[in-house]
Amino acid sequence: MARVTDAPKVVTANRLQDGAVVWLTAAGDWSTRIADAQVQADAAGAEAALGIARASAARQEVVEPYAVDVAVEAAGPRPLKTREWIRAAGPSIDAIPTAA
Repeated sequence: MARVTDAPKVVTANRLQDGAVVWLTAAGDWSTRIADAQVQADAAGAEAALGIARASAARQEVVEPYAVDVAVEAAGPRPLKTREWIRAAGPSIDAIPTAA
């Protein structure tokens, strides 16, 4: 069971079409940039955002939406957990050099 915190939250999922990590925006759509994510300051806001995300999942646009704890910084939200920081940074496979 996930631990509930008082930290601000953003909602994330994976886009069903291509598996990309996406973040729920204030407009209720999805962006591949965490900087575009709408930050929810409280549990009620996070639950409302999750409702929008679940409806998107029901339309088979995304899979497995959930809320992520973030710190709010000048550049935008920054995930507090390493796993989410990696997801926000993009596919880690892109950072692995290939043999020539």
